[in-house]
Amino acid sequence: MTTAVFKYIDPTSYTGKPWGKVDGPGKSFKLKDHTLPVTSLRGQEANFSTENSGFAVYTSPATEKLFTDDAAIRKGYYAEVEAMLRERLPGKVKKVVIFDHTIRRRNKDAPRQPVQQVHVDQTPGAAEARVRRHLPAEEAEELLKGRYAIINVWRPIENPASDFPLAVIDWRSTEPGDFIKTDLMYPGRTPGEDDDDRGKERVPDEKTWFSTEGYVAKGETFAVAPSERHRFYYVKDMRPEEVMLLKCFDSAGEGESLGRKGLAVRTPHTAFFDPQTPESAPGRQSIEVRCLVFYE
Repeated sequence: MTTAVFKYIDPTSYTGKPWGKVDGPGKSFKLKDHTLPVTSLRGQEANFSTENSGFAVYTSPATEKLFTDDAAIRKGYYAEVEAMLRERLPGKVKKVVIFDHTIRRRNKDAPRQPVQQVHVDQTPGAAEARVRRHLPAEEAEELLKGRYAIINVWRPIENPASDFPLAVIDWRSTEPGDFIKTDLMYPGRTPGEDDDDRGKERVPDEKTWFSTEGYVAKGETFAVAPSERHRFYYVKDMRPEEVMLLKCFDSAGEGESLGRKGLAVRTPHTAFFDPQTPESAPGRQSIEVRCLVFYE
């Protein structure tokens, strides 16, 4: 166990509904530092699952190593992710729809950097909207009647994620009041351009970080309010052959439409500075693949 600084939304720093940009640091609120303990999952991975805590860690090497070819990621790596989810997730998976991926590299020229803010990728409303966006209307309405979830499959690239590793909060240490709905702003697309955001990242202009001009709200996330109850975990020096599954939403999670008591709904998470990381550690690189999962 170590102690680290985690950045949470400051609930007193904004008016109206808060917003944040998918690229760069632009947002309508301020972050506040909170120092809390964080425990490595090494040696106790079997105690945590997407069902009880909201996250799970597995060894699952990928054929792809560099993740520089967007077409290869969509064709090859997506298939590996789907197969791994069908094998590893508890319950019988009926359908998997992979709708997005993000590559983060901690260098100044990378458009997407590790996110140092405790958050959840989708609200329940955003999860339902994703189903309707990525599936034919009739099929979507039928699938929405059953159990569905959004799972984020997170993996380091090339080198261990010692630098700015990913920390997760055990869902069992959260309360519903911890979660604050936040609009997620995307750069607007030009007329005739398709609506697929993958592979179109650009380094944002720092002069317009805090303006929403040219941006549209295409998603809704949860910022997370600070709490001393939160129990943080991470995988110390997580390797490229390891993956972490983070549940972003589950319609069968406790308190939801098909709610089961004790079933995790979501996983708050954040990048953080690990004070135990040596200065010589290479910059963190990672890929996250977001998946709609439908169960029998």
